[in-house]
Amino acid sequence: MTETTTEPVGLPDGAAIPTTALVTGANRGLGAEVVRQLATLGATVFLGSRDRARGEEAASALGGDVRVVALDVTDGESVAAAAAEVASQVDHLDVLVNNAGGNFDFAHPVIGSDVDHVAGIVDANCFGAMRCVNAFMELLSASGAPRIVNVTSEAGSHGGAMGLPTQKDNLAGYAIAKAAQNAYTRKLASALEDTPILVNAISPGFVATQPGTEAMGGRPVPDGAASIVWGATLPSDGPSGGFFRDGVPVDF
Repeated sequence: MTETTTEPVGLPDGAAIPTTALVTGANRGLGAEVVRQLATLGATVFLGSRDRARGEEAASALGGDVRVVALDVTDGESVAAAAAEVASQVDHLDVLVNNAGGNFDFAHPVIGSDVDHVAGIVDANCFGAMRCVNAFMELLSASGAPRIVNVTSEAGSHGGAMGLPTQKDNLAGYAIAKAAQNAYTRKLASALEDTPILVNAISPGFVATQPGTEAMGGRPVPDGAASIVWGATLPSDGPSGGFFRDGVPVDF
């Protein structure tokens, strides 16, 4: 079953064009395309990759000012080291895209689930974003227009074709992890309400990042990435604490 998608979105009206950005989990697929699109806007983009060599290989094909940083969001020491590396090169961070995570465990049951398996997916998708926000908050706070994008999925929502009630006894890890990430987004936005930092959960839709998914209805990767870039370039009066796909609100 696929998520409903709309036409790819452009930049928002009055877009805040970033000069610096970091994208986690960006050595391939959706993350790499988000890096490419942000770099095309003229930003210095840090490509986060657990494996630096794979990150360097990806960066060489993207063009623009793309800099690789070794970053494993499940490892606090790795996240702290990445933040220090970025801080040694720039004095602020306009955009943090928490893209790392994934693990679409479609067949994993809720009843009788492997709790360690589920915990690992929640760690990568939700706690990983929390670690990165904590580590990069000082750099984000130094920006004139800071934006945080948590890349999520409607699998973690309470409605829609892939929502929590719809998928029955499967997607235990991924759906629960994305629901937790969505909740974190709302909580974080509330905590940052009196600051210039805008934080939103953004769904790219069902994107053809794996072989065979295009035939299943997956949309082109650049279209899904554009949804994320929309959230990364919101103007100062843009929304915060929302859930969007292609610039359109989605029910949590």
